[in-house]
Amino acid sequence: MRNGLEQSLLDKITDLRSLKTKVAGWQADGKKVVFTNGVFDLLHIGHITYMVKAAELGDKLIIGLNADSSVKRLKGDDRPVNSQDSRAMLLAALFFVDAVVVFEEDTPQQLIGYLLPDILVKGADYAIDNIAGAKEVLANGGEVKTIQLVEGHSSTAIIQKIKDKAGK
Repeated sequence: MRNGLEQSLLDKITDLRSLKTKVAGWQADGKKVVFTNGVFDLLHIGHITYMVKAAELGDKLIIGLNADSSVKRLKGDDRPVNSQDSRAMLLAALFFVDAVVVFEEDTPQQLIGYLLPDILVKGADYAIDNIAGAKEVLANGGEVKTIQLVEGHSSTAIIQKIKDKAGK
């Protein structure tokens, strides 16, 4: 039997149908639902800062997490470093994250169109016109916002630094 804390983390990691029900309930209660997505392979200060800023925009934060198959297509065969189950559990452990849902597609467009969050968030390296799901959220009366990223922090840079040190 799982202990209570571990079970509460696992309860945050949800399937799409269950999450749709949660989102509808939150919105019916007047809560602003924020959605963002990413790979979140090696969790670092850039990720944390970004997610905290996203969480501050509303009442509930949903993280769409790229599945391992999606990460391989987007980042290459040597990624992800951590499995989707490990990445989902790490994200669920963050107190400001309310739900984590894994998606197989290369973009979360269908996921966002199904959930219709109140606020869709991506990094400021994206133009709003190029953000997957932006049209659907805006058409539903929601908002799309961008957040400035912390310079010099990325999983790719961390992986390269490890490779460089291992080669010495």
